[in-house]
Amino acid sequence: MKRPSDQEIPLGERQYWYSLAAAVTFYTCLPLPSHWTLDFQRVARWAPVIGLLIGGLLGLGDLGLQQLNIPVLTRSVLVVVAWIALTGGLHLDGAMDTADGLAVQDQHRRLQVMTDSATGAFGAMTAIALVLLKTAALSDLEGHRWMALMTASGWGRWGQVVAIACYPYLKPTGKGAFHKQAIRIPQDILLGLLFLLGLSGLQVCLLAQSLLLVILSSAAGCAIALLTGAWFHRQLGGHTGDTYGAVVEWTEALFLCLLTGMQKL
Repeated sequence: MKRPSDQEIPLGERQYWYSLAAAVTFYTCLPLPSHWTLDFQRVARWAPVIGLLIGGLLGLGDLGLQQLNIPVLTRSVLVVVAWIALTGGLHLDGAMDTADGLAVQDQHRRLQVMTDSATGAFGAMTAIALVLLKTAALSDLEGHRWMALMTASGWGRWGQVVAIACYPYLKPTGKGAFHKQAIRIPQDILLGLLFLLGLSGLQVCLLAQSLLLVILSSAAGCAIALLTGAWFHRQLGGHTGDTYGAVVEWTEALFLCLLTGMQKL
């Protein structure tokens, strides 16, 4: 699809386009043309939308593997590996660093440990736990796995936006600092929420899923996203770029696990 030229787009719409393209570059490893103009200042507002994009691509890949008669467990492993590859391990790395920091009893040293590039035992165990939880949950989901991938990725990143907006940032600099400075409340929170609720409406209209099930799963995704961010804030007194990634990973994993129990409703 040909991208419209800058001259064909009004200035206001152009800024949205620059920001969305920057969000794709920041949150994924998807290649974009090098000559595109990017504006990274407010990319966090697009995080839930990027989550839906990631989940959609993973869902397409999963459907393709299904057509090749790949067994469900192998498909689930390949999807989770692709999930990590699409994001460049950005959020998983944050979850690992956060785990290493929280393992330190001295609260004053936690941030220092989290900035250490070396992965500790707790970080490694966290990565293993997250990968296993996602793989097992996907293997147990019987239908509409593409929708589960989209909603999990979307709610995980919406939880990140809420954490950015609602809790103090604990470092004067860092990858997450400019997110905190540029976030708008409540506009940026509502933007992602509207996209996710729209996806829920799609589940009812196109997939003929139970309205009660869709409402319960949406409420569960919202609750997990909110509680995960609140838990890390309680442990550290705020958030960093690493904990933003941890919110994404744990929300995705826990939400998928919860869906396995709700699919029989």
